[in-house]
Amino acid sequence: MSKHFVPENLPTHLQHYIGGQFVDSIGGETFEVLDPVTNQTYATAAAGQKADIDAAVNAATEAFKNGPWPTMSARARAKVLYKIADAVVAQEDRLAEMETFDTGLPITQARGQAQRAAENFRFFADLIVAQHDTALKVPGSQLNYVNRKPIGVAGLITPWNTPFMLESWKLAPSIASGCTVVLKPAEFTPLSASLWATIFKEAGLPDGVFNLVNGIGEEAGDALVKHPKVPLISFTGESSTGQLIFRNCAENLKGMSMELGGKSPAIVFADADFDAAIDSTLFGVFSLNGERCTAGSRILVERPIYEKFVETYAARAKNIKVGDPHDPTTQVGALVHPEHYNKVMGYVEIGKTEGRVVAGGGRPENLPEGQENGSYVAPTVFADVAPDARIFQEEIFGPVVAITPFDTDAEALELANNTKYGLAAYVWTNDLKRAHNFAQDVEAGMVWLNSHNVRDLRSPFGGVKASGLGHEGGYRSIDFYTDQQAVHITLGEVHTPKFGA
Repeated sequence: MSKHFVPENLPTHLQHYIGGQFVDSIGGETFEVLDPVTNQTYATAAAGQKADIDAAVNAATEAFKNGPWPTMSARARAKVLYKIADAVVAQEDRLAEMETFDTGLPITQARGQAQRAAENFRFFADLIVAQHDTALKVPGSQLNYVNRKPIGVAGLITPWNTPFMLESWKLAPSIASGCTVVLKPAEFTPLSASLWATIFKEAGLPDGVFNLVNGIGEEAGDALVKHPKVPLISFTGESSTGQLIFRNCAENLKGMSMELGGKSPAIVFADADFDAAIDSTLFGVFSLNGERCTAGSRILVERPIYEKFVETYAARAKNIKVGDPHDPTTQVGALVHPEHYNKVMGYVEIGKTEGRVVAGGGRPENLPEGQENGSYVAPTVFADVAPDARIFQEEIFGPVVAITPFDTDAEALELANNTKYGLAAYVWTNDLKRAHNFAQDVEAGMVWLNSHNVRDLRSPFGGVKASGLGHEGGYRSIDFYTDQQAVHITLGEVHTPKFGA
């Protein structure tokens, strides 16, 4: 497939969506959007400024204070959420083509995103209908119960890897809870976010509940974080940006939920199912082009199987098909943007001084015709990487992995915990006692034992250390977007000290 695929009816200009209307920036500002296969501009997008964020927040505030959404019954809101889910599934093919075109993700990996996004809306629809709140009674003395109330306007800032699906992670629980929202999607990948407006409108979501402002993080994102009428910020992205947002939220004491970077270890013990561990650790770092926060980008392997593991892993990595993201046989596509490509290639060069290159190490050969300038990186494997190496410590966010040997369980744990991050960890062993104890001791918000990253939507999602603040997923998401007000009623005689009597 040498001719570069372009989706039909591709928009050439992307607007904001505020108060139920598509609009340009008040000052007319725009930015260019690139296609990562050719690195050519294919569209412009309205670049939101403070004035545009003000307009969106005002629309969301009006919908929260005077609109029907926050006070509708859970069942009535759930009916709308189900219509949203059905509309997302109906758009699956279109969405996958747009997502692949905009992000460079392989089409087969983009296809599952619509189903997962739809499931988020169904899941939270079910959750709000089934939810019950605490009531505590002391017979004849006191009754206490909880009122759960949506907090207000939620500011949602989302990343450029699997953008549509990750937007659904925030949109579904915030809207289900009765909040109104302003979404600021990543500037590298605004295309699929433009689908939300029509999906929501046709599903019957009242105007002003969902607002979208495109723009650069330092402009639109910054204005949203600092806005005094936005009491909540949910952010997924890079850790240093998270620190900046944390500082800026302090002024107005905003609630924050942050899912940040990762440098997650995959620990493979000698007694592991070798073939399953190879399959999983390859998929864990090279799926989604390596652009995933939970990527198992450090593989720690027990010494007796280390050489065999490195040899097998490298041979498989060399065999991964890199190419046109729209080709169904492609396993690794183009990185999202030249800026990110340059960062990843910089780490590849650093790695050559810090480890032994056993696969990749540069651009792939035999790229499709017309895609020679695309942001392609060959799946790259470094072996014998020391724990103080930059490629061991720093998040690369691309198809690059570091493999390091260990001799004892204690050394494996020390290596696993030896970074500032703590998002995920993957443990491969058939020793049940070791698996559970290691999971308990590893510094990670999420651990997978003998499994790749498969997640139940009811379970908490989040990291420790520099990988995050707070948890989302299941009821924890609802907790973030709602206030829990305690109401106390006395059922018996009131015995109060009589001051001043």
